[in-house]
Amino acid sequence: MKVYDIYSKRQKRLMGEFPDVYRYDYISKELRVQIIHIINDAIGEHRNLQTIESFQKIHDILCREHGKLSLNEMSINNYIQQDVFDFMLKNKVIEEILDIVELSFELIDREYSDDSLRCITKSKITPDEAIKELNYRFREHGVGYQYESGEIIRVDSQIIHAEAVKPVLELLSDKRFQGANEEFLKAHEHYRHGRYKECLVDCLKAFESTMKTICDIQGWIYQPGDTAKNLINVCLQNNLIPSYLQTQFTSLKSNLESGVPTMRNKNAGHGQGSQPLTVPQHFAAYQLHITASTILFLLEAEKARP
Repeated sequence: MKVYDIYSKRQKRLMGEFPDVYRYDYISKELRVQIIHIINDAIGEHRNLQTIESFQKIHDILCREHGKLSLNEMSINNYIQQDVFDFMLKNKVIEEILDIVELSFELIDREYSDDSLRCITKSKITPDEAIKELNYRFREHGVGYQYESGEIIRVDSQIIHAEAVKPVLELLSDKRFQGANEEFLKAHEHYRHGRYKECLVDCLKAFESTMKTICDIQGWIYQPGDTAKNLINVCLQNNLIPSYLQTQFTSLKSNLESGVPTMRNKNAGHGQGSQPLTVPQHFAAYQLHITASTILFLLEAEKARP
């Protein structure tokens, strides 16, 4: 990872100029330029046909999704790579900047893991190195986003993210948990776009899908329409958590039942009546974190079974 602790950085740290908390509404020009350097290093020289095709894919997806014929309708050189980067540099909409980052790194992650392709494109870094540096740059600039499992997700607490969210995404990357993985990532997507009620709904879906998959792996019987409460009972009755631990932690069952499902049901799961329900951002963040911690607890318990 090409990161250097140069003199000016050290001086900024000494003067306390680096941010202590995350921002979500601002991405500096310096960070955008650094991201462009990473993308160029990962995708390779612009004169290469494969590189041109890669930027064309990114350009065309952005145009289609944003309802544009071209990202730069004034361009006369038809220089796709520059058009993509200009769109990133000049854009004032954070979500659209993150669209470019997510599409670019998803393509790098998916297509540039092949050593022979990187040799052809003269790529300077591997996808893993590119992703590692991207996430470092986000943290360095105090921007609360990370690239994980093919998507840009919002990070509210680096400790919780490192200890719960990231391990869950790694465990859910197992193909057997594909449904739960998609739902958990969808919850993050809703959260990033401010759709907090939808975030709660997908948190519960991910929680239930995790338990159903564990039951399928272990051969435990459950009904397709079982709620979280019923699924928790199936898991505990089959000693997913050893019985002596269930006894020791007498509140374990009630904690599981009153955590993710209750918050979703009371705030997003039923008709809201004449007065629309508003789910605050901090509540959705808490729901994401408790979902991550609960799923991690269940997955680790399943892994620990003899």
